[in-house]
Amino acid sequence: MGLEKGSSSNALRAPPPPAREDTPLLGGPQALSSQSKTFANVFIAIVGAGVLGLPYSFKRTGWVMSLLMIFAVAVLTHHCMMRLVYTRRKLESLKELSKIASFGDLGFTVCGPVGRFLVDILIILSQTGFCIGYLIFIGNTLADLMNSNPQILGLAPKSFYIWGCLPFQLGLSSIATLTHLAPLSIFADVVDLGAMGVVMVEDVLVFLKQMPALKAFGGLSVFFYGMGVAVYSFEGIGMVLPLESEMKDKDKFGRILALTMAFIFLLYGGFGALGYFAFGEETQDMITANLGAGLVSTLVKLGLCVNLFFTLPIMMNPVYEIVERRFWDGAYCLWLRWFLVFLVSLVALLVPNFADFLSLVGSGVCCALGFVLPALFHLLVFKEEMGWKGWCLDVGIVVLGIVLGVSGTWYALQAILSSKMY
Repeated sequence: MGLEKGSSSNALRAPPPPAREDTPLLGGPQALSSQSKTFANVFIAIVGAGVLGLPYSFKRTGWVMSLLMIFAVAVLTHHCMMRLVYTRRKLESLKELSKIASFGDLGFTVCGPVGRFLVDILIILSQTGFCIGYLIFIGNTLADLMNSNPQILGLAPKSFYIWGCLPFQLGLSSIATLTHLAPLSIFADVVDLGAMGVVMVEDVLVFLKQMPALKAFGGLSVFFYGMGVAVYSFEGIGMVLPLESEMKDKDKFGRILALTMAFIFLLYGGFGALGYFAFGEETQDMITANLGAGLVSTLVKLGLCVNLFFTLPIMMNPVYEIVERRFWDGAYCLWLRWFLVFLVSLVALLVPNFADFLSLVGSGVCCALGFVLPALFHLLVFKEEMGWKGWCLDVGIVVLGIVLGVSGTWYALQAILSSKMY
């Protein structure tokens, strides 16, 4: 979850331009990033709330199948991110462009207005999808923590807490620049890591006591469901170009990206497997719902709610930037921002299950944004110099992304609709 670096860093007296949606969270405007800082930026860009739904996905798909899917998605995500980097480098060398700063700029350079529109609409859907997931988690978690009555002021507990967030989110969305919000996102990721550590320790202790029955593999339908959750968990494709631009030693970017993906795979695999091992078929759609009562459990849940609450306006900023650029000449528009926050809150009220929604967004949006478009752009730019193997690889990724997207969306919608019936 990150933001975009403003362009020139050589103007000594002029203030830097406001941060945009893909400004890296770590690193100042005057120095290129070291390898360790790039590692941290990639980690911040990718790791988000999707990890909380992984244990439930392990329950649905089986722990061996889930580990294989997470590994496959990590490898494919790395490959597609590097496809974007290679495509940008090629275009800048041919056309001598000063800078292709973002995914949207690359789409415009390759396919014109249609390319930018495709990237923009998918970024809007993915970012709002992440924020809807955050609100679902906050509403369900607070309702569980407060042991609420069936109705609060005539509303279901989840609805009450989501609507309760709305006035504060309207205030945060009024902030025109991300500069003051970036530290909150870093804080959110630190809390995420701490909470994940506490949950994993709790999982180990519970597993040693209960040792529930486990399954290794699920069926075909849950395969597409699990792929959607895995793809959602590796959010951050829009950050790869600005992160590569601001790295000091760009030749090592691919290696650093691969190391980060390997670390995230181990983290995700361990978190999902331990959560499922501990609770088996009792694993809830949000693993925090399985934590028993107690001070530590309560602090973990509240900490996650707080960090997602403050991460939401940062994740919405790409949406504000795109909508204002298209409908308000790029100028700040308060009522448009408030309208978007209201829509996100409204959708969050209608979705019953956190993990099912992760699968829907991951399948319906993230597959296209993370797999289809990078491979397609690479194919269009390198088509004259690639051999048949390169063609087959790019076309194969495009087809795979479409198949996973369509199938995963279908099964995720079935799961959501069946949840609403019961």
